[in-house]
Amino acid sequence: MTVSETTTREATEAPALTDEHTDLLEMLDKHRHFLRFTIRDLTDEQAGLRTTVSELCLGGLIKHVTGAERSWARFIVEGPSSMPDFTAMTEADWAKRADEMRMLPGETLAGVLEDYAEAARQTDELIATLPDLGATQQLPKAPWFEGTAHWSARRVLMHIMTETAQHAGHADIIRESIDGAKSMG
Repeated sequence: MTVSETTTREATEAPALTDEHTDLLEMLDKHRHFLRFTIRDLTDEQAGLRTTVSELCLGGLIKHVTGAERSWARFIVEGPSSMPDFTAMTEADWAKRADEMRMLPGETLAGVLEDYAEAARQTDELIATLPDLGATQQLPKAPWFEGTAHWSARRVLMHIMTETAQHAGHADIIRESIDGAKSMG
C-alpha cells in the first residue's frame, strides 16, 4: 500500500489534529518555504549550476529533498522494507542515487518544483492522518545507523524538517554564488 493510498483510506478515519500535528505541519511548511524561496526567479540553467566543488546544484537539492521526504514518509507507513539495504548497495546504485543531486538533461526547475509540491502534499496528508506520532519502525540497514535502532513517526518527521532546513542553508550559499541573491538579510 502506498503512502497516498494509506492517507486516502485513513482520511475518513483521521483523528482531530493535535497541537503537535499542527506544529509539525507548520514547521515543515516554514522550512519548505525557505528552500523554495531561495530558488525564486531562476532559469533552468541557473538551477543546474554547480558553484562549489560538490555535485550540488539548486535543482538537485530540491530533487534530493523531494526524494528524501517521499522515502521517509513511506518509511513511516511501511517500515524498513520501503528503503534499500544501504550496506549492500553497489557502485551503480550509488551513482544512480547521486543523480538526485543534479539536474539531468530534460529536467526543468518547474518540473522539479511541481514534484516537490506533490511530495509535500502527500507528506502533509500523512501527518494529518497519523493517529500515533509515537509509533516506531526499525531503521533500514545503513552504515550510519547503529544496530537495530527504531525511530518514531515524530522523529522521522523531525528528520525531514532537519534535512529540509539544512539543505535550505546549502541552497542559500549556492544561490548567493550564482547572482548574489540571499534568502534573508
